[in-house]
Amino acid sequence: MTELLAPAGDLEKLNIAYLYGADACYIGGKKFSLRSRASNFTEDDLIEAVKIAKSYQKKLYITVNIIPHNEDLAGLEAYLSFLEKIGVDGIISASLHIIKLALDLTKLEVHVSTQLSVLNSEAIDFLTSLGVQRVVLGRELSYKELAEIKQKSALELEVFIHGGMCAGYSGRCVLSNNMTDRDANRGGCAHSCRWNFDLFHKGEKLNDEANYFSMAAKDLQAIRYIPRLLDIGINSLKIEGRMKSLYYIALVVKTYRTLIDSYQRDKKINFAYYLKEIKKAENRMTASGYLEGAAKENKTIYKKRAETPRKDFVGLVLAYDQVTKIVTVEQRNYFMAGQKLEFFGPSYSKKVTVKEIRDEAGTILDACRHPLQKVYFKLNFTVSKYDLIRLA
Repeated sequence: MTELLAPAGDLEKLNIAYLYGADACYIGGKKFSLRSRASNFTEDDLIEAVKIAKSYQKKLYITVNIIPHNEDLAGLEAYLSFLEKIGVDGIISASLHIIKLALDLTKLEVHVSTQLSVLNSEAIDFLTSLGVQRVVLGRELSYKELAEIKQKSALELEVFIHGGMCAGYSGRCVLSNNMTDRDANRGGCAHSCRWNFDLFHKGEKLNDEANYFSMAAKDLQAIRYIPRLLDIGINSLKIEGRMKSLYYIALVVKTYRTLIDSYQRDKKINFAYYLKEIKKAENRMTASGYLEGAAKENKTIYKKRAETPRKDFVGLVLAYDQVTKIVTVEQRNYFMAGQKLEFFGPSYSKKVTVKEIRDEAGTILDACRHPLQKVYFKLNFTVSKYDLIRLA
């Protein structure tokens, strides 16, 4: 059975990812993890995260994927022992030292991070000899290469299917180091590739203010490749995005979950539907990455704006009273009484027009203007905690 693996930046997003269909999640602790600007988990949070995973009977992996310098190694053995003790299912690492230490000192599953740039069967054979359980393949592989590697490998293989792509090689970029003194491979990436640059040739500026240059890759979106990845037996399909919103996590996980289940059930896929759904979660342009072969100009962002803020997501359901039919909503974006809204959860979607909205004091509101404010209104169908609301 192919695993759908999702990111989570905090405990709320972890619950969302599991509820909306992830078989497993990966999160980062405060130590030895990249994405230092993500709301990484304290040790108490990690203990709670394990409890949440077990309550859903799903798996939890911890990123220990820093590329360490000598000064970064203090406390590593104790941290690995702590992860084993609290019952995480495995770690994801790019450092051969961390990998060897985890294999020697613990019984944790060890997954080799994409940042080790594993792109061939011989490298997988070497890693198999070390005793690792899984390799997260580099994102520079085409579908044909993936199929050949899978055929030759007995090891579990994990492949990215959605999210940010790096302009560097498998995430090993030093633009941020040079431009901002923030080490991308120790958690400090400033995403310098997405900045707007002036382009010069022999001292002459080639661009005007409306036509800057950037070198970013479009985000990966592999909807059309999921059936083929399932057919060749890829063990885990991975979504990138520990810094993404809970709405993004819910919608992307749900879309891929539904697609995977549909294909495994009857081998029929309405790609137009899934492409439309996944677009509702995106705030950057997407492409198929290297799955079709070498990345060309249409898979990069040279001249166009890389991000477009989305305001579709307007609320999160906190509670529903079956007697009064009142739903408690935490507002996330502006919406008005009289607007048509779409409620959706892991297995349903329903549209409704809300006529009267009240705040905690009972005051009638013409509009919800304050993010994170609790608002209340009647709803004639049952909803659950962590259901989401967006503009219809």
